[in-house]
Amino acid sequence: MKLKITSFLILISSLSYAQAFRKYSNEFLNIGVDARAFAMGNAVVANINDVNAAYWNPAGLTEVYHGPQLAAMHAEYFQGIAMYDYIAGAMPLENNAVVAASLYRFGVDDILNTTQLIDSQGNIDYDRISKFSTADYALKLSYAGYFLGNKNIAVGANAKLVYRHIGKFASSFGFGIDLGLQYRTQDSFFFGLMARDITTTFNAWSIKEDELNGLTVTEPGTGNQQTVNDLPEETIELTMPKLQFGVGKDFKISDKFNVIGEIDLNFQFAQTNDLVSTSALSFSPAAGFEVGYDNMVFLRGGVNNFQYETTFDGDKELTFQPNIGLGFKYKGISLDYALTDVGDQSIALYSNIISLKIDLGAF
Repeated sequence: MKLKITSFLILISSLSYAQAFRKYSNEFLNIGVDARAFAMGNAVVANINDVNAAYWNPAGLTEVYHGPQLAAMHAEYFQGIAMYDYIAGAMPLENNAVVAASLYRFGVDDILNTTQLIDSQGNIDYDRISKFSTADYALKLSYAGYFLGNKNIAVGANAKLVYRHIGKFASSFGFGIDLGLQYRTQDSFFFGLMARDITTTFNAWSIKEDELNGLTVTEPGTGNQQTVNDLPEETIELTMPKLQFGVGKDFKISDKFNVIGEIDLNFQFAQTNDLVSTSALSFSPAAGFEVGYDNMVFLRGGVNNFQYETTFDGDKELTFQPNIGLGFKYKGISLDYALTDVGDQSIALYSNIISLKIDLGAF
């Protein structure tokens, strides 16, 4: 409950300091989808080949040729305070192309608004407490096909619409485009390239001054009182482009066993805490594997999110995100589970993720 109240104060304070342009926005779209991908450390841009490719690399949708596929996922973060939900569907067309639609929501609900707790006479009135939600939504429409009819080279694109709101205080709309490519060789090598937000996805915020103007909030971390005044009517946030390049291979161990392995490099055009970082470009690796038995039972593992974090002593410490998972597939139904870390190898911060996929073409 305390975290929800603090979250509200942080959100309101951030609006008062909003700049005309910001480098980062829509971070909820960087979380990912599909427990299989999470378990493999998100290193799937080259080998993804189902409805979930709409997120990771839309070129992989070309492998959805047997019939329609559906997918869904629910995840909870920060001890159930934040909810992340995803649903998607893909449909093959007669010309070897595939279309897909996917919907995402990341939100914190029932946040206590205590800004009106004290009335004009200085009395505490608990009836003046209200609740609101803050949520981010995205709708992606995807299209994939083969490049010049070559079935070894697949290309795909996403057009995404983004809607975000902070209770009745502010809301925004945005638009962006992703492009993806996959190349598969005859000897089971995979290559993938995913370019996210190539148009620098933007969000145009509309702030309701009548709800915020003159509102006094507590500045997080200091306890100082801050009055929200002279808010801009609109601010623009920009999501900078990102690139993900992956190389993978499918190893056939026997008639029953196979192993898929992949290594990715994730690039950002900004200075970050990644493993390698400059003022213009930063990147870090990710790696994952999947051991399959009879195309029915799967064991997965991966590592990603290599970051240099600053400790309390001011030193730089390299952290990473380990992941493991299991998968079960029977006919056209796949149920996958992943145990993932949000960044510092602390068992208290591990998240359990379950996802479902239904391949209607397999029935």
